[in-house]
Amino acid sequence: DHWAKGSGPIFFYTGNEGDIVGFWQNSGLLFDLAPQFRALVVFGEHIKLCTCKQAVNSFEYSFQRYYGKSLPFGKDSFKPKNLGLLTSEQALADFAVLLTSLKKSLNATKCKVVAFGGSYGGMLTAWMRMKYPNIIDAGLAASAPLYMAGGVVSPNFFFPAVTKDYHDASPKCVANIRKAFSSVLRMTKSGKSGKQKITKLFNICNKLKTSADVKQLIGWIRNAFVSMAMGDYPYPASFFSPLPAYPVNVSCKYMVNASQPIKGMAKAMSLFYGKNKCHDIYKQYVQCADPTGCGTGAAATPWDYQACTEILLPGGTNNKTDMFPPIPFTSSIRKQYCLKKYGVTPRPNWVATQFWANRLKGTSNIIFSNGNLDPWKNGGILKSPSASLVSIQIPHGAHHLDLRGKNKNDPASVVKARKMEAKLIKKWISS
Repeated sequence: DHWAKGSGPIFFYTGNEGDIVGFWQNSGLLFDLAPQFRALVVFGEHIKLCTCKQAVNSFEYSFQRYYGKSLPFGKDSFKPKNLGLLTSEQALADFAVLLTSLKKSLNATKCKVVAFGGSYGGMLTAWMRMKYPNIIDAGLAASAPLYMAGGVVSPNFFFPAVTKDYHDASPKCVANIRKAFSSVLRMTKSGKSGKQKITKLFNICNKLKTSADVKQLIGWIRNAFVSMAMGDYPYPASFFSPLPAYPVNVSCKYMVNASQPIKGMAKAMSLFYGKNKCHDIYKQYVQCADPTGCGTGAAATPWDYQACTEILLPGGTNNKTDMFPPIPFTSSIRKQYCLKKYGVTPRPNWVATQFWANRLKGTSNIIFSNGNLDPWKNGGILKSPSASLVSIQIPHGAHHLDLRGKNKNDPASVVKARKMEAKLIKKWISS
């Protein structure tokens, strides 16, 4: 109803490492802005061949490029020999072909295109503007750790940043998380009876038996704390899992008020993973080449592969600069893992070569937004490289909070950021 056909802009979401539906449901900013810009909204999955379904002046495109329903080789898509087409460069080229075709079919060849994306999708948005300025006129790259991916900053900021989020909620929270981890490790080392107690306390489906099971348990617990830090939104949300408002604060209350820290930790796990009949720690957390988490289900394997080929990501935890038990994951360990699983080795310098690292002044019209609660923040662009490459920092903002739809509980900082983003986009596509 609101699109000015043939003249209004196209708002294009550059799909991330997952089914596009989840990003469609959690990127309400595009729909909030579309009426005032008289824009068409399009969401593109990490892509190749196109099918589409249309809502009211909104399109959701599903393609064949490994995420969601987009499987180029069907059930054989994740065999190592078939993963070679899974690259960010190919996804960008596919987006470019899609937009060119779409504009022609809709008689919209003169319409400006604004790209939007969060996290990896935010990196794709920035890279689209860099690589295809003939197609993308402006972009909002939210919570996009571009300097981390480009090797400008060390990726090892991440777990200390997660720890800081919990420390800022309560210094005692971090102390009790450390104590709880110590209790878990001590009890699992005490023999069969200790493992049984931990199995019961954390409501784990299968009994802990081996050291590998214990390592999986630690990773499963770490994953919950990490995900709650990223999804520390000011209202209930279900992007990572169904969580209450400010889940870091809620889980810290559990940690601080419990009669024993380990009991508070068990309660925090139920907060994140749900009050299930029992928890399958191998299904709810998948170890992979990205220690911050590859997700679960069908999306885990393709992101694991990309972590093995092109995206620089954090290493392990050390219990010195962070609150987690030591789980080493050095570049050497990652290389061995990737070679064994996929027959490939990481290319740590490729993103810098392909996407300019911090030499960005040759591009323009990109907003880089980062929330101060987001543990990915320090991998992003926190100072404006030029007048048309604008960094916006959002106090009290979690992982791409500004991309979410407006909410009565939004902090004033994100309301202000969205107004600034809309103003810049209007300026850039009007010129």
